[in-house]
Amino acid sequence: MMKKWFCAGLAVLELLNLQTRAADSTVMPVRGFCIAAPRPADLDRFVQFIDKELAPRGVNTLVLRVDYNYQFQSRPELRDDGGLSREDVKKLVSVCRKNDIHLIPQINLLGHQSFGKTLGSLLARHPEFDETPWVKMPEKYKWPNADRLYCKSYCPLHPQVHEVVFALMDELCDAFETDAFHAGMDEVFYIGETNCPRCGGKDKAELFAGEVTTLHDHLREKGRRLWIWADRLLDAKTSGLGEWEASANGTARAIDLIPKDVMLCDWHYERDVPTPPYFAMKGFHVVTCPWKSSRLAVSQADDMAQWRSRSPAELKERFEGVMQTVWSGAGSFLDKDYTSEPNATNAWNCLTAMFGEIHKLQSETK
Repeated sequence: MMKKWFCAGLAVLELLNLQTRAADSTVMPVRGFCIAAPRPADLDRFVQFIDKELAPRGVNTLVLRVDYNYQFQSRPELRDDGGLSREDVKKLVSVCRKNDIHLIPQINLLGHQSFGKTLGSLLARHPEFDETPWVKMPEKYKWPNADRLYCKSYCPLHPQVHEVVFALMDELCDAFETDAFHAGMDEVFYIGETNCPRCGGKDKAELFAGEVTTLHDHLREKGRRLWIWADRLLDAKTSGLGEWEASANGTARAIDLIPKDVMLCDWHYERDVPTPPYFAMKGFHVVTCPWKSSRLAVSQADDMAQWRSRSPAELKERFEGVMQTVWSGAGSFLDKDYTSEPNATNAWNCLTAMFGEIHKLQSETK
């Protein structure tokens, strides 16, 4: 009798949980979390973190920045030493499937092909793809510098680059059993450079849009959706956002040239900027993305809920929700942010504040 009572209680709790998730979707359809994919040594505790912390809070979308932290078979020259195996990835797939979490892998494409004084795997192994081969990696990195080197880019018009990129995308999407892929594409400073023999002198908005469209079309052929960061589609001067949160090199006009079903991830970390309505009015679905400021994250969640509630039906559905971003490794996040004091300024406390606000918003709609 006790066993039956216990099982019945679990069934009721599960039903209530499902009802809560369904209700939350009306306020915030996408409730996301973005972080670097764990290294194998941190995998099991990260899986537990998904199961015991993210899922109960209502996270339903997980973007993992994999890059080359995977044992690629299609392009083995690009994989990191000791990267995740296919069996490791299946643990992530399993826990996300159990908790109805949409799992999306990311590889930084176009820009972010270097960091500091270190080349990323793509250009390290395939230097022929470099948009700016004349810009040498420094022994000691500093910003600003004479070359305006923030991160290297690959040349989007190199005739062999997509043969490599597509293989990586396809293999990762297959391993993660997903219908979506995040291509990064933020903070692209090098594009259409004058000395590039292929794209020098070409319109930078058209170059950026061409790369977005190329990646989008390849994914669409396989029933998958492209996600990107949205900053290169904002104009730095007219918005007043500057060259990090927006584009100062002419790519912003690409917003009128790319497919409308690309999911835009709109990040602002120091101020609450009303750019999601701009993207929505242009026909795009958008999520807003905080980082460390709990105050800002709560405000951004409130804004997203208000835009959804006040907009016509056609516009409402484009305000998809929120996605907490973490810019450290998964292991470092679990060691530091996750175990920090409740009033510390970090991504974990930002997430808990934002999701607390989402649940509050939901309770107010009942």
